[in-house]
Amino acid sequence: MKKIIVGISGASGVRLGAELLAAYKEIPDVETHLVISDNAFVTMKQETGIDPDEVRALADRNYDLYDMAADISSGSFRTDGMVIIPCSMKTLAGVANGFSENLLLRAADVTIKECRKLVVVPREAPLSRIHLRNLLTLTECGAVVIPPVMTFYSGQETASEMTDFLIGKISDQFGIDYKGYKRWGKER
Repeated sequence: MKKIIVGISGASGVRLGAELLAAYKEIPDVETHLVISDNAFVTMKQETGIDPDEVRALADRNYDLYDMAADISSGSFRTDGMVIIPCSMKTLAGVANGFSENLLLRAADVTIKECRKLVVVPREAPLSRIHLRNLLTLTECGAVVIPPVMTFYSGQETASEMTDFLIGKISDQFGIDYKGYKRWGKER
């Protein structure tokens, strides 16, 4: 059983977090632990009309953003890592600088300090020098940065297929097979 913490922060693209949770809900050997930022709720309402309760229902466990005593706030709670999708620049700055003022940031901090896999899916364009420095800081700590870029080389044509590709790239980081992922090469 893979235990993955999923953080959804308040950047454009909150639908990506919901899509990742939906994909993992279909994989029996994956258990998801969800924490959503306050700004993500605002973005959900503005961008998608998705009911936050529907997103929460996709996760195996849900945590309040301010519950600093939650299981995922401690390194003794074993997980296989964390993905922040999308990762706002505010959240990126907090994680990169160890500013753990809420559970999403604390869970990422714990993931780093325990040398577990942290994947961030930054959602901003263009990126400033500050953003790039924060991304560099995280990669120097072992995090993996997977921007939600458009992909075409494996035959993706729709936004849904590109989302599947992104979910596949994230899943590979945790050793999770995702059936919607079209890989390059003869096996596609």
